[in-house]
Amino acid sequence: MMEPDGLLPVPDYVVFALMLVVSAAVGFYYAWVSRSQESSTDFLIAGRRLTALPVSLSLTASFMSSITVLSNPAEVYCYGAIFVYFGLAYILAMVVISEVFLPVFYRLALISTYEYLELRFNRATRLLGTVLFIVQTILYTGIVIYGPALALSQVTDLDLWSGIISTGIVCTLYCTLGGLKAVVWTDVFQVIMLAGYLAVIIRSVISQGGVVTVISDSQQGGRLNLLDFDINPQRRHTFWTTVIGGTFGYITVYGTNQSQVQRYVSCKSITHARVALYINLLGLFSFLLGSVFAGMCLYSVYKNCDPWTAGLVSAPDQLMPYMVIDMLTDYPGLPGLFFASVYSGSLSTVSSSINALAAVTLEDFIKPYTNMSEKHLFWMSKGLSFFYGVLCITMGRLASVMGGMMQAGVIVSGVIGGPLLGLFTLGILCPLANSKGALSGLVSGLAASLCVSLEALMYPSPPTMTRPLSLTTEGCNFTTTHSLNWTTTALPTESSSITTAPLQNIIHPTIWMNFELVISCEYCIRDDFRNLLYNSLALSCIFIISNNHTYLNCSLF
Repeated sequence: MMEPDGLLPVPDYVVFALMLVVSAAVGFYYAWVSRSQESSTDFLIAGRRLTALPVSLSLTASFMSSITVLSNPAEVYCYGAIFVYFGLAYILAMVVISEVFLPVFYRLALISTYEYLELRFNRATRLLGTVLFIVQTILYTGIVIYGPALALSQVTDLDLWSGIISTGIVCTLYCTLGGLKAVVWTDVFQVIMLAGYLAVIIRSVISQGGVVTVISDSQQGGRLNLLDFDINPQRRHTFWTTVIGGTFGYITVYGTNQSQVQRYVSCKSITHARVALYINLLGLFSFLLGSVFAGMCLYSVYKNCDPWTAGLVSAPDQLMPYMVIDMLTDYPGLPGLFFASVYSGSLSTVSSSINALAAVTLEDFIKPYTNMSEKHLFWMSKGLSFFYGVLCITMGRLASVMGGMMQAGVIVSGVIGGPLLGLFTLGILCPLANSKGALSGLVSGLAASLCVSLEALMYPSPPTMTRPLSLTTEGCNFTTTHSLNWTTTALPTESSSITTAPLQNIIHPTIWMNFELVISCEYCIRDDFRNLLYNSLALSCIFIISNNHTYLNCSLF
């Protein structure tokens, strides 16, 4: 197995640039056709005249971000196809949203979802809910912008900050010019662009000899772990944690999040809004099955030589781009189509967030306290879209410290989205609830979820709970200057006899070296071994825990 050089030919850049140009052109088009309309309502919710089909595609595109394209296959690759049970969560969530949340928001004709909180409780609750949404959305959008740009820059010659800035500028441009109409119709185009995702799957299936081979490899590698019904809530993925946790998570996204609610309340009737939700359900199923099968293809291709363990990529999020470079470079344009699909996922999510942030800021912080004319509110909406576009690009830098894309997204959504879901549910389903109870419940819920998340970050779940599946490098064929394999049976709490002095004596500072340390123990925590090899050595190590072994795959310079 050879490491791809990551160089992309000109056709790939042409495809990628074409995606950005078309997205920007949609913004210019709706800015032109709507030039005689100067209403903030038209700009933010398209005058409530949209139909079900474009709204459903926009709902799907904005939810299925670049995190889905890159992280979901990696999750299946590392933890198995039990991820597919999220499909049941989709169904349960859409039924609840269609029958409980949609009728309330649509009939009140609200632009800002959080206006409901003032109608039901008081203004303080509304303002706190809006502030939490703004914080959550800006942080999450930073992850969506930064994550794919980083993953692609690590395995291709695409510049990190060029990817971030180009994504942010194009989003800001068509959101500021065209409003919600531009966002929705650009999302429709970006769903089509995800054909690049399908191209990778088809090519990997052909290279492996067919779908049956992919499924067989996944079965033999333990990836078809669909019969895990453990009720322990600390487990990473089981039937119950996936279905129950996923249901509440998707109700939070589609039932109370401004970015999604703003779309279905822009439909011309409540029937169109319901139909949009259920058509969107078909889109969610398609992407879920595609991402699960992509993860199975990843395993089938790299079952004997895992790029992550081998140090060819630094994070699982980079596995899909790595496979694209590894398998599609002989087909000019297809790698560019895949990378365009990744950035399309970013564009759809970021544009939805920018439009939603502008809407809640205008409706919750400006209109109630000013007497601006409709024309001034219209231009204020455009100004807010531009401001939040620039802010989201800036926040992309913060995302670099938040770890894996999927984990970071879940953390941000869980800490803030969970308490907000509880607040809206309290207001809709509990007639006796008052403003004091709602406000205190929101604050206490936020504190509790923050504590749980911080504890999870400080004390990660042991391997017995996450249960990563085995990965191997036995089939790798690398040419390296040196190779060592050290093994010890020391437990984490015992002192080890391994020393780094011999390495310092035998290795020249300019020689690259790759070696693997295998530590046999029942429960291994990577931090227990961090100081084992780091004494005065320039090491970059990847820790893999599987089959009661901790593998440290290190590069020494």
